[in-house]
Amino acid sequence: MLGLYVLGGAVAAWGLSHLRATQRTRAAEAAFPPEGRFVEVDGTRVHYVTRGKGPDVVLIHGMSGNLRDMTFSLMDRLAQDYRVTAFDRPGMGYTDSLHEGGETLVEQATLLMKASRALGLAQPVVMGQSYGGSVALAWAVEFPETLSALVLVASPSHPWDGGMSWLYRINSHRVLGPMAIPFEAAWVPKGYIKKAIAGVFNPQDMPPGYDAHIGADLTIRPGALRANALHRAGLLDQISAQAQRYSALAMPIELIHGNADDTVPLHIHSEPLATKRPNAHLTVLEGIGHMPHHAREGAVVEAVHRAHRRAVRS
Repeated sequence: MLGLYVLGGAVAAWGLSHLRATQRTRAAEAAFPPEGRFVEVDGTRVHYVTRGKGPDVVLIHGMSGNLRDMTFSLMDRLAQDYRVTAFDRPGMGYTDSLHEGGETLVEQATLLMKASRALGLAQPVVMGQSYGGSVALAWAVEFPETLSALVLVASPSHPWDGGMSWLYRINSHRVLGPMAIPFEAAWVPKGYIKKAIAGVFNPQDMPPGYDAHIGADLTIRPGALRANALHRAGLLDQISAQAQRYSALAMPIELIHGNADDTVPLHIHSEPLATKRPNAHLTVLEGIGHMPHHAREGAVVEAVHRAHRRAVRS
């Protein structure tokens, strides 16, 4: 009898969590609706924002985020000189997931490349930050003729030692993830979310107004939590395979990395890539952490300028 009570309580708690998670999802989407438009690629809706005129630049956001990370400030700065398009990666923001298994780097790159072509973007400079840079690298490896240059900002590019956090392990698990995610989506405190966002900027402070702009509540929707965890779970194996193909990268590559980045360490990622590829130019930012496109926005803008100039000359 006690077992039945426990089971009934668990079922009730799970149902209540589902209801609250649904309510929080609706509230998040009402507070942070799509900023841009949609383009359909092979039946998948891709959310994008385009601003400015000139040569094309594509921006790809990192893990746990959406294109609002790029529209906070960087996009408008670049739009003074370029036609800039930022995409939500699949499963994040308002871009549809491709499937329930977690999109690979190549699948994400393929989708964004096709979306760019559908929008008429002509061999853009492709800039990715953090995980978005890994997607940009996959784009360059798989479809080198469709872009003119790469700008990689604090981006994973090489294999590393170490595992995932317990939260990613749970949320990406085939059984535990679908069970745990509704509880997380329902009950994670807003204060915890804000603290987690601020922590990504260490050792810098989060820019004023960033948390109000980014739409962090969008990232705790159940679908986004699951997609984000699956993307992280597959990253190391995919990077390990991808790194074997960097010798074919012939386009201009600009690397921007802070030497205080303890999320994606400089010595594991950007330094080896710069050493291996003579066409890669590395800018090391002293004392800067994982978010150079906010902490040193001007340096990232200059990297895009250099990438474009090098592509024109080549």
